[in-house]
Amino acid sequence: MTTSHLVGLDVDGTILTHEGELREAVREAVHATAAAGHHVVISTGRSVLGTLPVLADLGIDSGYAVCSNGAVTIALDPAHPSGYEILEAVTFDPRPALELLRGAWSDAVVAVEDLGVGFKVSAPFPDRLEGVVTVVPWEELMADPVTRVTFHSPTGTSEDFTKLAERIGLHGVNYAVGFSAWLDINPEGVSKGSALEQIRRRLDVQPMHTVTVGDQRNDVEMLTWAARGVAMGNAPDEVKAIAKEVAADVYSDGLAQVLRTLPGVGPSHQELIAP
Repeated sequence: MTTSHLVGLDVDGTILTHEGELREAVREAVHATAAAGHHVVISTGRSVLGTLPVLADLGIDSGYAVCSNGAVTIALDPAHPSGYEILEAVTFDPRPALELLRGAWSDAVVAVEDLGVGFKVSAPFPDRLEGVVTVVPWEELMADPVTRVTFHSPTGTSEDFTKLAERIGLHGVNYAVGFSAWLDINPEGVSKGSALEQIRRRLDVQPMHTVTVGDQRNDVEMLTWAARGVAMGNAPDEVKAIAKEVAADVYSDGLAQVLRTLPGVGPSHQELIAP
């Protein structure tokens, strides 16, 4: 009998390529992992609305998913009108962080998540936000508690934003710089790792049977939380340094290779018929 593992998977750069492609080897490996009785939990910086299409593409309609870098946890339910129920949404007052960020980078735009709807933004935002995106006055961005603040510049780099976060001194929040000049700010103590721990307890999975795979700085907490934290080959060096393993990159189906090592999953169909 296969011991069920909790398998937490990042989306962009792990499940999907940077162009948003779900490669067939990865799709097949995720299916095989779920079929073997493991708990596949998508754990992403995406909002709920941005996570649902990925779950649909993977054929996952039950279990749990972690969204907004751990601030939102949903239970999937195909019988529910929306296909899911929000189990937890952790919010914080965005005003202190937004006041520090205002004017900190000349062409930066700010978004605050409007849970289940979309985002409110300070100016037109690149096409990487899901749902209804509404431009609002700066004061409205700070008016209500939110699950996440996103700060983005089309001209900066991830290194620029790492230095910026250190320079302005973000306190009382949890933040992560993304692949580009993209800064996500969440409530203090909230991360993909903290949300996965709550799910682990719900599922009664032993800590030794936890596996996570990710590729970015917002994956650090879940990679260190898991008994087996695997960084993708395309991850920054500082993420690889904290991981327990490093897989092949996303274009070499690194995630599929990791999943096939889990109990009961085994090789892909293509590998079985290869000469």
